[in-house]
Amino acid sequence: MTLYFMDGKFTEQGELNISIDDRGYYFGDGVYEVIKVYGGELYTAEEHISRLFQSAAKVKMTIPYSEGQMLEIARELALCNTISVGHVYIQVTRGAAPRTHQFPASTVVPVVSAYAIQNPRPTSNIDNGVPVKSVEDIRWLRCDIKSLNLLGNVLAKQEAYEVNCAEALLHRDGVVTEGSSSNMFGVKGGTIYTHPANNLILNGITRQVVLGLCQELAVPLKETAFTIEEAFKMDELFLTSTTSEIMPITSIDGHSIGSGIPGTLTRKLQKAFALQIPSIIAGE
Repeated sequence: MTLYFMDGKFTEQGELNISIDDRGYYFGDGVYEVIKVYGGELYTAEEHISRLFQSAAKVKMTIPYSEGQMLEIARELALCNTISVGHVYIQVTRGAAPRTHQFPASTVVPVVSAYAIQNPRPTSNIDNGVPVKSVEDIRWLRCDIKSLNLLGNVLAKQEAYEVNCAEALLHRDGVVTEGSSSNMFGVKGGTIYTHPANNLILNGITRQVVLGLCQELAVPLKETAFTIEEAFKMDELFLTSTTSEIMPITSIDGHSIGSGIPGTLTRKLQKAFALQIPSIIAGE
């Protein structure tokens, strides 16, 4: 039996009731988070929940639970659904109300829903790397908000998918921002570069983990944007996300990056990341 969370209670899928007037359905008026589960334990859960509340605040939405309560909901879902390796998805919409663009009355309560799913690590892609496609970044200017408005990301991912690429490398006015569902890093001359955490990218939790690992390992890192032309000339490229972890990029638009195989610094960071998660070392 799979348990979900909605309207303040844990329930089975057949008992879920989502209103057609939900503003998430009409406008994408909501925020979300994805928390990784390793060995049955939530990974960087506090950071994800904190970002969920930050995103909600940025769109003037009040989540009807505390951060501690949301953490307990996520833990309960992972436990009750016996998730060993997978993730917990949490979504908050502004609630159900007649369709108008302006916010509904303050009496309308935001809808919190969540579920947990078994989802194996993409070990082949992590080990061997993936190709990406460069795609113009046409999204809105508040990419720092992890909102449900993902159509721009969906279109970019589909464009990459149609040419057998794992991800879209987004660029705005020639400057690499991030991926359609990931953050981008380049390596040149032993220094790692990544776009600064401003309104043009989502400050990924795994991105933040990598920044911490670089500091621990004394690897030079600059939060400095690089261009699409510079990306082609990088010694190494890799992407990060909750579900992709630290994933090497072997080519852009069919052009090999470096030697065309995962690079030394990427491998070093992958090993350091794995040491934080015993279940990875134990083969899950």
